[in-house]
Amino acid sequence: MDRNSNRQVRPRRSFIFSPGLNPSMYPKALASGADIVCVELEDGIAPKDKDEARAHTLALFAKPQADDGVERIVRINCLREAFGLADVAAILATELPPPALMLPKVRTPDEIVWLDELLTERGHDTRLHVIIETNAALEAVFEIAEASQRIDALFFGGVDMAAELRCVNAWEPLLYARSRVVHAAASFGLDVIDVPYLDLEDLTGMQREAELARDLGFSGKGSIHPKQIPALNAVFTPDEETVSRARRIVTEFAAADTGLVVVDGKLIEKPVLREMERILAIAEGVQSNAGQRQ
Repeated sequence: MDRNSNRQVRPRRSFIFSPGLNPSMYPKALASGADIVCVELEDGIAPKDKDEARAHTLALFAKPQADDGVERIVRINCLREAFGLADVAAILATELPPPALMLPKVRTPDEIVWLDELLTERGHDTRLHVIIETNAALEAVFEIAEASQRIDALFFGGVDMAAELRCVNAWEPLLYARSRVVHAAASFGLDVIDVPYLDLEDLTGMQREAELARDLGFSGKGSIHPKQIPALNAVFTPDEETVSRARRIVTEFAAADTGLVVVDGKLIEKPVLREMERILAIAEGVQSNAGQRQ
């Protein structure tokens, strides 16, 4: 299945969490410069506060959202837990659901199919973002990625994944897991977002890991503080040279009646065209969003 032809390409260079228990933090997160703001109902909320956080979060979406280029997501609780079921029930009960849900600790594609069917029955067009952070999900990542047309992105959860794999939470030990998630996402035209870098004082290390993730095929990376966002956005924004080359390749193919063109002395085959079009769409989206946020 190929979703590249019918899925909206948009910048997903960075994301930041905003606590559902404290709705006053939401506008600050939206103004942080992140492409994605995720309102948190899962790990960042104590069990005793889950109901209050859920109510506050749904109230945020009971009013129209600004057209500011920021993607809004709510991370609900695991669908295999009572809190997750309560989150889903509340979302199905509302007339104005969040535009997208982030699903943690997924293990099988059946979870995605089940939620998709409930949302469809209710008439909600809510999109889905799936965290791959369990060993079971890593094994079934291709089946998970194709489980629903609602899925826009896979997120790699490195902390939980390292614990499940009994390995050190570092780049090299998790390279296979990251690569497998990227492979699955690319197979179905999905974006793929890397885990946040947890050392807030090591911006150089974060930038280097973001560059490694970008070169591996990731679309973006999470943040734990707004001060990380400018560097992440810079890493995952196509530079002028990349955009210029992509534009030349697209132009050459448009003018040629062949599956091969020569650009800058190099032979380019037509399968490369799709990635060039994606680069141009992201660059245009970045520029458009910058205008909307001014």
